[in-house]
Amino acid sequence: MQNNNVRYRIPTPNIEFHPPIYYCLSNTKPFCLNGNIDKDFWSEIPYTDDFVDISGPGFATPRYRTCAKMCWDKENLYIAALLEGDEIWATVTERDEIIFADNDFEVFIDPDSDTHHYYEFEMNALNTVWDLLLTKPYRNHGTPVNSWDIKGLQTAVHINGRLNEPGEYNHSWSVEIVFPFTSFMEEFGKKSCPSAGEYWRINFSRVQWQVDVMNGAYKKRLAADKKSPLPEDNWVWSPTGIIDIHYPELWGFVFFVNSVWEQPAIPEIEKQKWMLRQLYYLEHRNYDNYGCFTKDVDLLTAFPVTIEITSHSFEIWCRTIDDTGILLIREDGRITYLPD
Repeated sequence: MQNNNVRYRIPTPNIEFHPPIYYCLSNTKPFCLNGNIDKDFWSEIPYTDDFVDISGPGFATPRYRTCAKMCWDKENLYIAALLEGDEIWATVTERDEIIFADNDFEVFIDPDSDTHHYYEFEMNALNTVWDLLLTKPYRNHGTPVNSWDIKGLQTAVHINGRLNEPGEYNHSWSVEIVFPFTSFMEEFGKKSCPSAGEYWRINFSRVQWQVDVMNGAYKKRLAADKKSPLPEDNWVWSPTGIIDIHYPELWGFVFFVNSVWEQPAIPEIEKQKWMLRQLYYLEHRNYDNYGCFTKDVDLLTAFPVTIEITSHSFEIWCRTIDDTGILLIREDGRITYLPD
């Protein structure tokens, strides 16, 4: 079906469905915000796996190590990240400016795993932040709501070295972020705090530009045209198989737990969602190739589905594996669970 000469509107990610899992422990220790992770509050909280290239297996190992930690209490989600490397610099100083023009750390949160109405947060080594709400992914013509702010947000940066001063004394920078649950959950009309055993879909990204040191300062390394900088590196916790972080269906699973002995598995319904997502990719590929959606793609599933199409839309649904309701995916990519 695929014509390799066509540039598809919605590229299919070149990756299997193996998102990482993180068990986010509850934590009642006293917390002092300063950006430094080397303290008692974080001492029993494990790091994520080291970040990898956004394109996934087979691509170059990042030049610098990055990893994160998470924990929670009844009010907040706490996130810490360690960004190793001697290139510690930042220039953006105004909130809600384009932070990824600098090296930065980014967080993406989809609390209900429907790939719509999710949140993006970015910060640089100057502790400048950018928070926004995405109505849906950009591939589906999503609108970024820059006016949305995380109420009660707290952030801090700790620099193991000197900011904007190249030198051998630079080793790493770290961040701490406090996200109040109410700022996210009120958008869904739900309670303010997740319960143990629940999960959110989350991803992290580190943007790292290639730089040279010129006249005692960092300068972005230029491409062959000597006019534009080389593309930035994107190092992430959960790779998306495509240079686009806005594929929420491939973000990691973060389970809220009370003890290290609680280790839920990825629910079967999420694996079934991924099967429906394959049909979504195929439908859009068919539209690009032939100008229409099709009912033929259901032959590629391991379970029965129902497909309805019009000239510009489709709906695909199936019974859940546990037979408790229906999973529905639309042409705009939103996937919904409809319980009986």
